[in-house]
Amino acid sequence: MKTTGFVARRYLFSRKHISLISTLTIISIVGVTIGTALLIVVLSVFNGFFDVIQGFLLQNDPDLRIESTTSNSFLYAGDMEQQLAGIPEVQSLTSYVEGKALLAFERGDDQVVQVRGINSEEYFEVSDLDQSISDGKLDLSVQNRRPGMLLNERLMNELNLRIGDEVVLLSAAGMRKSLTQFSLPRSFRFEIRGAYSQIQITDGPGVYVDKEAAQRLFELRNKVSGIDIRLVDTDQAESVKKTVASLLGAGFEISTWYDLQKPLYDVMYLEKWSSYIILMIIVLVAVLNIIGSLTMIVIQKNRDIGILLTMGFTPSDIKNIFVRQGLYIGLIGCVIGGGVGLLLSWLQQQYGLIKLSSAFIIDAYPVSISYVDVSIVLVGSLLLCLLASWYPAKRAAQVDPADAIRYD
Repeated sequence: MKTTGFVARRYLFSRKHISLISTLTIISIVGVTIGTALLIVVLSVFNGFFDVIQGFLLQNDPDLRIESTTSNSFLYAGDMEQQLAGIPEVQSLTSYVEGKALLAFERGDDQVVQVRGINSEEYFEVSDLDQSISDGKLDLSVQNRRPGMLLNERLMNELNLRIGDEVVLLSAAGMRKSLTQFSLPRSFRFEIRGAYSQIQITDGPGVYVDKEAAQRLFELRNKVSGIDIRLVDTDQAESVKKTVASLLGAGFEISTWYDLQKPLYDVMYLEKWSSYIILMIIVLVAVLNIIGSLTMIVIQKNRDIGILLTMGFTPSDIKNIFVRQGLYIGLIGCVIGGGVGLLLSWLQQQYGLIKLSSAFIIDAYPVSISYVDVSIVLVGSLLLCLLASWYPAKRAAQVDPADAIRYD
């Protein structure tokens, strides 16, 4: 029975005194440990930021959105609603009307705003807007012949508006119609009933009104601009997207939550894996030490290798001895580094040890541990250690036993 593992362990760890080889081995283990721990911590922080940004975006963005590919509106018939509601993964859905309009009022300058018309009861099953009311109330109904309006708090402060103020909305379609028909543009008066405050990563609707009022404003009659869908499980968005596409056929664009903010999400993934590649350089430096230390062991143990060959060990066995040494260095570094990285990530996740600036949307670095990422880090580090042992192992396997014993 060949004891290649025993010999490999003796060469690495059975040292009666500290030598250059043992020092290089310790440096290699420390390098792999630090690199592995840093990779796990950094990737976990990137995952944490991704979850934070996704959470803020999903306050406004649905899991799925349906829009027309041919125009800015389409007819939302009863059959379509029944088909979509019949999909098991669909939790709720709502249609909306959206467009740009000129907001005018007496005490300030006019401003172009993004207006979204919604059905309050349906919309708040898809969006968390009802939890963001900061002033007034969420009432879009018609009172005293004035429909209600919900306005972004930041926009209200910029325009110096207050709850109860009346404003006028004028759409581009209305202005275009007035020019072609040589008549005054038709304007619509609204009463500000409430203000909402949301942390928005990207620009969203600044004004919410009732869907029927928005249809009159944009002259869409019974048409809608899109349909928002909330799923039972957000992670099923891609598979449900294919189901919806097969039901509706051509003429509709179905976007997942990822598609709606794809440039932002892509940049975050690019930063994450770029950091992974850069930090792997730390492990690569440790790998170079492994090559050096194992090569020196081959030179130092040249006679021992010759004796092992004369005792019946094959070149393949000798090669296996030095590959195992690289494996042991990698396992020790990965186990210790993985443990340290997971511990630091857990401590940051639970206690928020490292704080962020008070001006940021969260107070401490967010952390989300992904065991898929941890596995990628550990496997990548271990593979580099095994690759580092290939050259010394190949050199050891080429030792001539007669020469090794003769010139000792």
